[in-house]
Amino acid sequence: MAENHSETTLDLSGLLCPLPVLKARKRLETMASGAILKVIATDPMSAIDMPHFCNEQGHALLEQARDGGALIFRIRRK
Repeated sequence: MAENHSETTLDLSGLLCPLPVLKARKRLETMASGAILKVIATDPMSAIDMPHFCNEQGHALLEQARDGGALIFRIRRK
């Protein structure tokens, strides 16, 4: 999974703030630099928290989209 174009999906549906960010942070710590984490969250606060977390930690937020009630984030680990 160390290839830069590999993507890991983390489904955090049903979890409320701050759990999606905390779990995304924990998963990113185990990933190689440049790896991509796709996060699925249903908490509306994630739309604010996830970009703020990426900015704070230096990760690149590649995509932020909505799919029905789910928010999809693609984050490249720094």
